[in-house]
Amino acid sequence: MPNLLSDLNPPQLAAVTLPPQHALILAGAGSGKTRVLTTRIAWLISTGQVGPYGILAVTFTNKAAKEMLTRLGGMLPINTRGMWIGTFHGLCNRLLRAHHRDAGLPALFQILDSADQLSAIKRLLKNLNVDDEKFPPRELANFINAHKEQGVRAAHAEVYDDYTRRRVALYAEYDAQCQREGVVDFAELLLRCYELLCRNEPVRRHYQQRFRHILVDEFQDTNILQYKWLKLLAGHGEEAGPAQEEATDEASIFAVGDDDQSIYAFRGAEVGNMRDLEREFGIKNIIRLEQNYRSHGNILDAANALIKNNRTRLGKTLWTDAGPGEAIRVFEGFSDLDEARFVVDEIRELVRDGFARDQVALLYRSNAQSRVLEHQLFTAGVPYRVYGGLRFFDRQEIKHALAYLRLIVNPDDDTAFMRVVNFPTRGIGSRSIEALQEAAHRANSSLYNAAAGLAGKAGAAVGNFIRLVEALRNDTASLALPEVIDHLIEKSGLRQHYLSEKEGSERLENLDELINAATSFVQEESDTLANPADGSPLASFLAHASLEAGEHQAGEGQDAVQLMTVHAAKGLEFDVVFITGLEQGLFPHENSVQERDGIEEERRLMYVAVTRARKRLYLSYAQTRMLHGQTRYCVPSLFLEELPEELLRRVGPAQAFVTAPASHASDVPRARYAETGPDLRGLRIGQNVEHAKFGLGVIVAAEGRGNDARVQVNFGVQGMKWLALDYAKLTPV
Repeated sequence: MPNLLSDLNPPQLAAVTLPPQHALILAGAGSGKTRVLTTRIAWLISTGQVGPYGILAVTFTNKAAKEMLTRLGGMLPINTRGMWIGTFHGLCNRLLRAHHRDAGLPALFQILDSADQLSAIKRLLKNLNVDDEKFPPRELANFINAHKEQGVRAAHAEVYDDYTRRRVALYAEYDAQCQREGVVDFAELLLRCYELLCRNEPVRRHYQQRFRHILVDEFQDTNILQYKWLKLLAGHGEEAGPAQEEATDEASIFAVGDDDQSIYAFRGAEVGNMRDLEREFGIKNIIRLEQNYRSHGNILDAANALIKNNRTRLGKTLWTDAGPGEAIRVFEGFSDLDEARFVVDEIRELVRDGFARDQVALLYRSNAQSRVLEHQLFTAGVPYRVYGGLRFFDRQEIKHALAYLRLIVNPDDDTAFMRVVNFPTRGIGSRSIEALQEAAHRANSSLYNAAAGLAGKAGAAVGNFIRLVEALRNDTASLALPEVIDHLIEKSGLRQHYLSEKEGSERLENLDELINAATSFVQEESDTLANPADGSPLASFLAHASLEAGEHQAGEGQDAVQLMTVHAAKGLEFDVVFITGLEQGLFPHENSVQERDGIEEERRLMYVAVTRARKRLYLSYAQTRMLHGQTRYCVPSLFLEELPEELLRRVGPAQAFVTAPASHASDVPRARYAETGPDLRGLRIGQNVEHAKFGLGVIVAAEGRGNDARVQVNFGVQGMKWLALDYAKLTPV
């Protein structure tokens, strides 16, 4: 026990050794939250307060779950296999597999990833003769997922007009199609699990009594339904359901999170869940982990100064005993090309000074910013990797192989059927597919079952494909999982197809790696696979593949500079970080002005970016930037103004033209570049103006000359507006 607790600082120790009670741990960036969570679990088990299988721990990535299990295995002499530690989706998948009949699902139900869901929606629209321009598939997918994440089925969705009514009807049709095919999407996993627990009291009480300690990582990223699911399992209040007289007391919720790092509102994350947890569970003492073990003092002071401008936060102040470190370098370039050249030159100097390339990260708010950075890195011969490239399970050849495997398990899976019915090409054209879809629609059956009724040339071609799938199923029935995949790659024609491609060798290597992935899966999950109740090894592997798709660790272990969006950088850390494009309208993004609490979300995003840096931080911006094929004239981000000047060191050529700190958007450089840029008709960037309709605003960008001249004005609550100077009546203020 002393060894278990010996390396904890006082707040960490207080959190780990709390008695059974609801707790909210505000864990700042780099404050050791994973250590606290893992040690809390180890302490509960080692003190006999709970057994390993009486704990439910929820993470947001499979990587975090695996790290937690690995650490636990090193701390305690226990077998961690079978412990309920995983993501929301992974845990719901596990629970639904065990209770598939009660949930109204087939035993071998399949999981649709986002690409498969989009394909399923496209098929639905086509079958129903719905105009996909009026109802774009991706927008419909977002509409459906947003409702599911709120816990709202189509039958209870609000209808505002005829257009919404039609979308709700398509939501209902989509759910019926998924039920018929025996598939679920990611949002459905959680909603179906929540509904099962709500209506099935014996199942609900079983898990409420089993899990006496519920631990949640990254609590600030939970959405509404995830929070309701947690409250239900904890046996809390109305969420626990009726007839709870015999139920035991509530389980203890141990939530770890940081409201200052809540940056996923666009995905449905509800930062207000933290305050709701504090209020609804009566948490009196919030424990704050404020000692940072990652960054030097100047970086943390900058982060603290920045985030204190947010009004709606629980509040904490990061500190370190590592010393102040270096000043934060601020670069102002004449253009985005100058900015990129500066960044690349600095990287080469850093490498010469002994920094590893893979410990240098280039962060940007928008993917569109990466082009000029990539071009300069390529030109200079600096190895780089764009974090977030195609993931393994998202690659074309892998998805083809998985589709064949899915059909072996479930022939009614129309999404998998459509993906490979004519791949590799076997003479099944679009007309044959349309005839098959019409037959399936008439018979209200899957495409696979409708194939028997298809006549003529189309029937013969599709029949050959059906016989291929049947042969694959029969031939692999007694094979081990890796052998199943090897046999399928060979007999389906995939291997021969990619052998004939000019650049198919990499795809073949990936298919071989799929066999390796299956081998590793069997070895790692041997205990689980030994239980027939958990489904066949193939079905389990397919679920694993679907759950893994959507996570990535690009560039790990490679000596290459890392490029990524700030959102993608969450959870990572680097010795050196460049935050580029710090201009109004870019970071913070112009859309944030029009959204409720949009600027606060952007400021949290900037806070996350700053706290990725361990030793050195660069902030850069440009006076002009090429966006959408046109030159924009920019002013520095308001976030730069919020940083204490004593923490900054200004570098770069543009400094010679500035008579006041660039972070204060001095009129001197702005006026100079306005004169050589667009025709502003006597106005200038940074100037306050008044418009008859929109009121008071400030000019933040400009482009064009003559009749094409226009300016972008920030009108505050009215938002950002592009106005043509030939027509807009702007009065200088």
